[in-house]
Amino acid sequence: MAPSLDVTHIGTATAILEINGVKFLADPFFSPAGTSWDLGRIVLKVTDDPALRLDQLPVIDAVLLSHEDHPDNLDELGRQLLDGRHVFTTPDGAKNLAPRPAVHGMNAWEEIEISIAGKKFKIVATPTKHVPGDECTGFIVSGEDFGHGRDGLPNAIYFTGDTVYIDELESIADKYHVCVAVMNLGNAHVSTSDDPNGPRMQITMGGKDGAKLFRALKADVLVPMHYESWGHFTQFGDELRQAFEEEGVSDRICWLKSGEKVSVL
Repeated sequence: MAPSLDVTHIGTATAILEINGVKFLADPFFSPAGTSWDLGRIVLKVTDDPALRLDQLPVIDAVLLSHEDHPDNLDELGRQLLDGRHVFTTPDGAKNLAPRPAVHGMNAWEEIEISIAGKKFKIVATPTKHVPGDECTGFIVSGEDFGHGRDGLPNAIYFTGDTVYIDELESIADKYHVCVAVMNLGNAHVSTSDDPNGPRMQITMGGKDGAKLFRALKADVLVPMHYESWGHFTQFGDELRQAFEEEGVSDRICWLKSGEKVSVL
């Protein structure tokens, strides 16, 4: 037995992850093309409309929010979806979203066992390295009816959140058989100072890093997201395809189609 997973990509890191029939929404962002945010060291501007508007969404059962403080992962429109739903996010995010009682702030490797839409899940927060000083988290989703895979380990679905490659993530392979790794890529960079022409640092993985983590996880399928629509990304679809080909993982990639439900598992 293995979990089922259908993914409907809405834009950037926003997607409906339908796991065993339960709909999780990752990083709700619904602002139209041309919307921008001046964050000081960088002006974020989205260049594409979301594939689905809020009023076109199916019923959402829970939200996986990697971080609350960056508008390209949670905008003003997306915040409307947080009321009255289970939301899994960082401790700072939970504090900023208070007093919503169903928001769970999670530290790295913290686990929550919970019933969502009548099914029992285990949500595990995973470490990330994103923007220094800001909290961010990834998620492992497992559950009682996920079955077991490699070496008898429990099957799981992993959503990286925004992160560069960190060695600590390799330990996931010791605890779970990752059926699918949904990865935020794009090789995003931001300036390290107020000078837009100054040094820049990497804040999300590129194709080579993603392939390295995919191999370390001993995962079955890699689903790329978060590689379009923003100027601070440096690798887009064509560059990622080339990187995956060079890394020899092209046959394990499941590409998403904007606004369309894709059956991954």
